[in-house]
Amino acid sequence: MNIKEAKQEIVRTIQAYRRKDETGTCEIPVEQQRPILLIGPPGIGKTAVMSQIAEECGIGLVSYTITHHTRQSAIGLPMISHHVFDDTEYAVTEYTMSEIVGAIYEKMEKTGIREGILFLDEINCVSETLAPTMLQFLQYKTFGTHRVPEGWIIVTAGNQPIYNRSAREFDVVTLDRVKKMEIEADFAVWKEYALRAGIHGSILSYLNLKQQNFYVIRTELDGRHFVTARGWEDLSRMLYAYEKLGEPVTEPMVSQYLQENEIAADFAAYYDLYRRYRDLYHVDAILTGAPVSDPDLLKDIPFDEKYSLIHLLADGLHQEFRVFVEEEAVQEILYRKLTECRSLWEQRYPVPGMTDSGTAMGSGSSAGSSGSRSGEDLARILRETAAAMRQDLSNRTTAGMIQPEKARQMRLAIHAWEELTADAWGRNPEESGAETKTPGFGSAEEWFNAREEKRQNRAAGTDAHLTNAFTFLRQVYGTGQEMVMFLTELNTDWHCLQFVQSYGNDAYDEYNRILLLHDRREQLRQEIQRMNRWCADQ
Repeated sequence: MNIKEAKQEIVRTIQAYRRKDETGTCEIPVEQQRPILLIGPPGIGKTAVMSQIAEECGIGLVSYTITHHTRQSAIGLPMISHHVFDDTEYAVTEYTMSEIVGAIYEKMEKTGIREGILFLDEINCVSETLAPTMLQFLQYKTFGTHRVPEGWIIVTAGNQPIYNRSAREFDVVTLDRVKKMEIEADFAVWKEYALRAGIHGSILSYLNLKQQNFYVIRTELDGRHFVTARGWEDLSRMLYAYEKLGEPVTEPMVSQYLQENEIAADFAAYYDLYRRYRDLYHVDAILTGAPVSDPDLLKDIPFDEKYSLIHLLADGLHQEFRVFVEEEAVQEILYRKLTECRSLWEQRYPVPGMTDSGTAMGSGSSAGSSGSRSGEDLARILRETAAAMRQDLSNRTTAGMIQPEKARQMRLAIHAWEELTADAWGRNPEESGAETKTPGFGSAEEWFNAREEKRQNRAAGTDAHLTNAFTFLRQVYGTGQEMVMFLTELNTDWHCLQFVQSYGNDAYDEYNRILLLHDRREQLRQEIQRMNRWCADQ
């Protein structure tokens, strides 16, 4: 199976293991909850998918690479305790708590989350001295004398011996006590992840043309040569960094991440062309709606250049779609927090003689009110909210329950919120508001509405750029394979789908209908041909 299928199966397994009967007892006894064992090549996302699963299931995550541990850190250190048996005292060897089990309890203490995933990577690559401990752990869920807490599900991962010389095969007794899943590299699945993670457009364009170079591991006389999904993702981050720094992307730099000389050289050359095509074919001008000076010239360019041009258009839009989704998520967080603050403000500092609904209050009005509202009172609530937002982000990060994309959205929301607090009330705490029920919130609402207006203007620009891209492709290539390739790229982009769902785009809807009609006509044509052949055979 691929990593996406494995993720779905792990989620289903966790749901089954956590299911309880009417007495609160696990329907599958803990002793029969087999640890999950993922076996597959390195660098395909086995580790990265664990935090996604923890977030989706709302549980904690403790992750270790077990090859970094010794026998002592895994099972604990020996210590002498004294027990009385048959009226005689004996010195007995016991063990301190394992570092790994201790980390689970520490996670529960810090986050308050009682259930989670204990993920151990490279489980079949441990040292000889630790191997018996790992077998005991897989069979009995214990490290030394300490058991993994109830509610924590064990997921492990390892590589086949072909990829790792230190990897060993488990015996039948061990394999019969685990839930084994074999994982394979799959470019189509990785591409879905890559689009959402913002992998550099040149990498996606290159791999669409040369999928055979996505994952390569081979051994030759001069050593091992390999290219993995992890290598492509790390290279993507460095490409973005080099572009911001204005540094050249060279073959030696690429080969540090793609450790297969031919592929590294091939991609470095393609990257250079990809950057030049962006200027040569005026991609930015196309998106802004500039007229095409020579459509016939673009029709006759080689297929690989045409393919790169389509991907450059899709990549430019992809970056705008990501910004739209990010800004929308941040605004939703800010709106929710402002609503909560308004409610807290009205409860904590009610207007004398008035209820929240605007009716007269009796003598039993809320305690703790000073009888007036000040900007400093509101600033205090805003600062408390900022602290709570930071703590929430810290807790979710510590628990391993938040993805990088959502973590960034929360950081941006916190940054904007702190700017609001400092600018609106930090320097000018007093705000008159005699004609409003909630003095002090006028500036907050103005600030939020100004942000929303800018966001809507950017969204309108993205909408226009998407329409311009369709207009260009229709003008130059019609509704042929080029339009199909462009639509395919858009329809596999999660951020694009979020944009058209939230904002809409008439051109996108129109050309998708045309594409569906073309597909249906082709299906009917093939069906007619099949029926004609059947009739001819009768």
